[in-house]
Amino acid sequence: MFRPKQSLCIFALIMEYNYIAIEGTIGAGKTTLSTRIANDFNGKLVLEEFEADKNPFLPKFYKEPDKYAFQVEMTFLALRFQQLKDKLANLDLFHDFIISDYYVAKSLIFSRNNLQEDEYQLFARFFNIIFANIPKPELMVYLYLDVDHLQYNIRKRGRAYEQSITDEYLDSVQQGYFDFIKQQQNEMRILVLDTNRLDFVANEKDYRQIIEAISQPYDIGVHRITF
Repeated sequence: MFRPKQSLCIFALIMEYNYIAIEGTIGAGKTTLSTRIANDFNGKLVLEEFEADKNPFLPKFYKEPDKYAFQVEMTFLALRFQQLKDKLANLDLFHDFIISDYYVAKSLIFSRNNLQEDEYQLFARFFNIIFANIPKPELMVYLYLDVDHLQYNIRKRGRAYEQSITDEYLDSVQQGYFDFIKQQQNEMRILVLDTNRLDFVANEKDYRQIIEAISQPYDIGVHRITF
């Protein structure tokens, strides 16, 4: 198990945040980073259930988005709510903090992008009822990558149903995240990390830089770091 030399200091700082959510557009590396942090620092890992067997509408959505957008978003909302309700209820004795590779607000971000206006208004009503009952992360980390890097990662991991995702779609999703971050700047601690020049999977030094950034105490607001 990798532990940086200054791990005692970093470990103590991470523990100030009992719940960390890693966010980003499709292909940003959320799951990879969340999993490694959980393994390295004894975190309770919560991974989004995005597989086609969990949401059977997802492959259909990428082929016919107008036809299946509402079904895919409602299914994701139900899955995310049930999972977070179960996982965030209590911090168990065997882990020091919780780290997730998503924040439930992404349901609203994606639905705003994918749904017709009347569908979105109906979806938002359901979302707001559910959202009030889910804890907010003490720190949300947004991994920023440009569209070219996102597409490279999408091709590299090779999920068949993702290969038809367009640059325009990724750009619109990313803009949805930017809008959300702006709206929440007085409500949450949000750390935006520009990782375009990093490879935290293959490069230990790059991974350590991200850990050091996440480990700092932040006030409520938006904080940006470019590496």
